[in-house]
Amino acid sequence: MPTVPPPAAAPPKPTWEPKQQEPPYTWLRPTIRIRLTLLYGGMFLIAGILLLSIIYMLAAQALHVGSELPFKIVSGKVTSEICNLPENAPADDFNAAVNTCVNHQRQQALDTLLNRSLLALVGLSVIAFAFGYAMAGRVLSPLGRITRIARRVAGTDLSRRIELDGPDDELKELADTFDDMLERLERAFTAQQRFVGNASHELRTPLAINRTLLEVHLSDPQAPPELKQLGKTLLATNERSEQLVEGLLLLARSDNQIVERKPVDLAEVASRALDQARGEAEAKGVEMRSELAPAVVQGNGVLLERIALNLVQNAVRYNVPADGWVEVSTELMPGQALMVVTNTGPVVPAYEIDNLFEPFRRLRTERTGSDKGVGLGLSIARSVARAHGGRIIAEPREGGGLVMRVSLPV
Repeated sequence: MPTVPPPAAAPPKPTWEPKQQEPPYTWLRPTIRIRLTLLYGGMFLIAGILLLSIIYMLAAQALHVGSELPFKIVSGKVTSEICNLPENAPADDFNAAVNTCVNHQRQQALDTLLNRSLLALVGLSVIAFAFGYAMAGRVLSPLGRITRIARRVAGTDLSRRIELDGPDDELKELADTFDDMLERLERAFTAQQRFVGNASHELRTPLAINRTLLEVHLSDPQAPPELKQLGKTLLATNERSEQLVEGLLLLARSDNQIVERKPVDLAEVASRALDQARGEAEAKGVEMRSELAPAVVQGNGVLLERIALNLVQNAVRYNVPADGWVEVSTELMPGQALMVVTNTGPVVPAYEIDNLFEPFRRLRTERTGSDKGVGLGLSIARSVARAHGGRIIAEPREGGGLVMRVSLPV
């Protein structure tokens, strides 16, 4: 990696406040069940309004609201306890008063019909929405079962199957297709695990034999200097191959979820990583700093230590030639534990950040042409973090270098 002159003075420790995730309001989500409920209830409500309008118009038409009476009073005495009829009035005035009273009674009957119908419609709408919600839940229950199985499969339990019973409809076809996919995935993962086990034996054994033979020849005091130099070169090459094999196997294993979890303190993990990298840092003139607070998570201690060691070694190796430093801090935040590794170093463009996490990739270089590693450190760190349900975020540091933040759920 290209280098730049170090800054005049190391800036203060960068601060970072993770964004607080807002609580998910699941009741606001437009789920299929809610949408089906609204569809069923809305259709019933529209049908009820149309039916009520038709009944109201038919009733108004049958009662002839606003029309004159089909009869007239010519003589005689008419009394009413409801209508206020004039006494000793001309026939036309008396008939007009009767007509007004009857029309008023018709309108009251229609208003009563409308009010009671609206109340009945509201009650039936509530029942319709509740019935629609229940029926939507019953219809969508196979989808809920598929979702639960999918979540369990995400926890590396590929042996589960949906095995949906019922009519041969679209949902059963979906469940059967999902079962077939799970079966193929289980066979693929089983084959992968078998390959990892075989590769672990087949690749480690010859490399270990080569290392032993080289060390035996190098320990011979009568060996010529040229032979010793060749042996040291071959031993370094063999060691690089061993690192590559171990990295590939660890990368393959860490892609899965961690099933057995134990309490692990990130402060202790980071401290051990600093101790292991201290010799290399002193040889390169890199100052080691730490601010470690207890941060206990549930996970695999060996794999979490690999994250810390890979990040610290990467920070030491890709540093400035002089007056460089590496700082490691751990802290416990609400719902998550953080480990931050900050280092001086070359200026890293923001568009190059994603490439650093790809296997066999380095800044502006590929897998060859460097003696700083095999190009799997950050890939393994990201894979292990994902297996623990966490993530790694890399950001360019102002003045050169990187800020690596590891967040893991507690």
